[in-house]
Amino acid sequence: MDKLRIDENARPVPVVRLIIPDGDGRVLILRREKTKYGLGEWCLPGGKVDYGETVEESIAKEIREETSLNCTATRFLFYQDSLPMRPGGMHCINLYIECRVEGTVRLNDESSDHAWISQGDLPRYSLTFRNDEGLLRYWREKKA
Repeated sequence: MDKLRIDENARPVPVVRLIIPDGDGRVLILRREKTKYGLGEWCLPGGKVDYGETVEESIAKEIREETSLNCTATRFLFYQDSLPMRPGGMHCINLYIECRVEGTVRLNDESSDHAWISQGDLPRYSLTFRNDEGLLRYWREKKA
């Protein structure tokens, strides 16, 4: 990346990436709708941590807003640097959190569909935000 072209006021953005497993080793992914980032692609539930909001508050808010599920327990897994893919692009620090939930999935208008996938299903979905890398690490570490 061309360091000279980076805005000196730009800062990394903390983002929660929520891994919600079911009892069969699958995880929930959402198909993005009505967005300028990753339209039509799949991703984990989650989003930016807002200023003045704790990570725990962001987790509960994002799950509730995007899926109508209630978060009952969380476990921090790992972080992932997501450097800009082009000059001026967003630099995210992805915080991967495993979440236990209760309720039934009901999507808001940010998503057009949802799926429960296993590692073998991953090639059939176009995941954005490097969520595929995060999921592969999750499944790899879960087996170890």
